Amino acid sequence: MSIRNILIRFVLLVNSMCLLSCANKEEARVLKLAHELNETHPVHIGMIEMARLVDEISEGQLTIDIYANGQLGKERDLMELLQIGSLDMTKVSAGVLENFVPEIKVLTLPYLFRDSAHAAQVLQGPIGKRLLMKGSEYRLRGLCFFDAGSRSFYSKEAPIQSPDDLAGLKIRVMNSQSAFDMVNTLGGTPTPVSFGELYTALQQGVVDAAENNPPSFYTSRHYEICKHYSIDEHTTIPDVLIVSTYLWNSLNDQQKSWLQEAADRAVDFQKQVWATSVAESLEKVKAAGVTVYYPEKLPFQVKVEPLYAQYAKDPELIQLINEIKKTVGNQITQADER
Repeated sequence: MSIRNILIRFVLLVNSMCLLSCANKEEARVLKLAHELNETHPVHIGMIEMARLVDEISEGQLTIDIYANGQLGKERDLMELLQIGSLDMTKVSAGVLENFVPEIKVLTLPYLFRDSAHAAQVLQGPIGKRLLMKGSEYRLRGLCFFDAGSRSFYSKEAPIQSPDDLAGLKIRVMNSQSAFDMVNTLGGTPTPVSFGELYTALQQGVVDAAENNPPSFYTSRHYEICKHYSIDEHTTIPDVLIVSTYLWNSLNDQQKSWLQEAADRAVDFQKQVWATSVAESLEKVKAAGVTVYYPEKLPFQVKVEPLYAQYAKDPELIQLINEIKKTVGNQITQADER
């Protein structure tokens, strides 16, 4: 073969490779994920890991850009953007998601889960998968649950060590009917404030107290204002990673598989980050002058009994509650005795 023919073949080969490369670049897809947490929060770190995994699994054909700190709006705003197809993905608390997907509110019941292992068993099992799919009819398809630990009360003036200590206090809650009902039942005054505005609301006395998990208490710097943190662990409400059904339906089967695999693998990674973060957060807020209390939980559990009676009126919700109880096995909990 002549040198001329070899050169021609080489040029043709290079051109073909360039065309294939360009085609691959055209096929590459960038998803936009927005949420309200800051970059140090363990749930954000879980989403960073998911973005890394989807890039790795897809070999760069599917990537995720993450917008933290409420850059694109508050949780409810972001879900509405998903519903109209203007945003691809978001992370919200199940407590906020219940306003869009009614069945999710079962996860906001106080003292529903025995412990974190029980919660993980439910959320990563058949019940959790079923609940994630419930949002599809509202154009909000769940991908996975991220661990958001247990929520407890923190306050400015005095510790909350029994339900009686909530009397007369304005307690910040998420925009969630379940959160309203719980605080009302416990004797406080529920006051909705967005998470991004809560620091100022506490500082200015708009609210007297709030409730959240240790990492959120620390990363939000609310410990600078609230020096009393009472670990009553009244709720174990997960965060939910959601994708717009407009986006999901536009993905091919391979892309859907990449995204779901990345989300599932990120869940296990995030759980480890979360556990470490809880311990570190409590140590750091103590070092900053916060007193951490461990009140007796039984008075709180007894006080919220009416909420279970209220849910018993809904056949679908009571069935879900009973299914969740059954995942405990043969162990009897106070929830089983209700």
